[in-house]
Amino acid sequence: MRSRRKKKRQKKGLPIIIFVVIVVCLCVGVKVHSLKKQSTELAERQEALTRQIESEEERTKELEETDKYMQTKKFAEEVAKEKLGLVYPDEILIEPNNK
Repeated sequence: MRSRRKKKRQKKGLPIIIFVVIVVCLCVGVKVHSLKKQSTELAERQEALTRQIESEEERTKELEETDKYMQTKKFAEEVAKEKLGLVYPDEILIEPNNK
């Protein structure tokens, strides 16, 4: 008698255990899919940020070169001639007549 009761209890509990295992597997599968999607998005964002860093490094180099050029005598002469209209004492400016 006792063995029949144990078998009935085991038979009743087995479907519940199988259902719980299936639900847990589904939850894990959904979470794995979500994490893969998030990983892909983060990889794309990292790629974009890497490109942006490279671009900014190039821009920094250009600005450093411009800064070096602005400290030269040639740059000072160009600014003096273009913006201030200054010339050397032995230099003659000829401007065309605009009519």
